[in-house]
Amino acid sequence: MRNLVFKNLTSQDRRRRRIASSETMDGQGIHTIIRRHFVCRIKEIEKVVEEKMSPEIYVKKERNNAEQTEKFFCKIKSQLYIESSGKLYRIDFMHTLKICLKANFTLTN
Repeated sequence: MRNLVFKNLTSQDRRRRRIASSETMDGQGIHTIIRRHFVCRIKEIEKVVEEKMSPEIYVKKERNNAEQTEKFFCKIKSQLYIESSGKLYRIDFMHTLKICLKANFTLTN
């Protein structure tokens, strides 16, 4: 069985966008949940700030043998500058990915 939920939210002035998806699967004795989330914000600016934000990457993986679970989390956050029609814009964005795996069987005595 596979279940997919998808959300696409955009602000009225189209300067902010949020996209999220969640996928749930059961197969081969494993229950899997995958969540993806993307957010971006566009802002018009006068000039490029000299102190640019460095890209941030955060990764975490954990395993619990007692509960038979495994989790993975990744987050990427940064910004970039673009020029369009003579105007300068800064785009801030963040993407996250979360994967949870759990054994889907029970042991009997």
